[in-house]
Amino acid sequence: MKRIGLISDTHGFLDDSVFKHFKDCDEIWHAGDFGPDVAKPLADFKPLRGVYGNIDDKTISAEFPEVLRFKCEGVEVLMIHIGGYPGRFSLKAKQEIYTKSPDLFISGHSHILKVMYDDKNKFLHINPGAAGKHGWHKVRTLIRFCISEEKIHNLEVIELGTR
Repeated sequence: MKRIGLISDTHGFLDDSVFKHFKDCDEIWHAGDFGPDVAKPLADFKPLRGVYGNIDDKTISAEFPEVLRFKCEGVEVLMIHIGGYPGRFSLKAKQEIYTKSPDLFISGHSHILKVMYDDKNKFLHINPGAAGKHGWHKVRTLIRFCISEEKIHNLEVIELGTR
């Protein structure tokens, strides 16, 4: 079993409580728009996977890809910062999804917390919302969940407070 901490759109702000909420996680996944001074503290804390976002500089894009595919506990994961959501995928997401559909599709960018099953493509979509202070969202959020035996379970939404 893997315990995952999922975060996105930090925009250079990393709330200290993230470390408390992710202390029991095995990995942290960041769905883009890290901003400065976020990736290193997260990577020093736990193994970090992520994609770069549209506000990230060359340092971040040199370390993290635009599209990330990997398997975790038998679950095929696809992560793209600007990915959209079921029924409104970005062009890049459509290309990836229709080439090989994942079991779990993760995106960021919208700052809108969303967890929904895509009946058409048969996968779970998660956008953890935004954990940073930049943007139009009112509440900063992140997500914790577990993956084991090809199943995603124990999903929790965590509110970090107002922007």
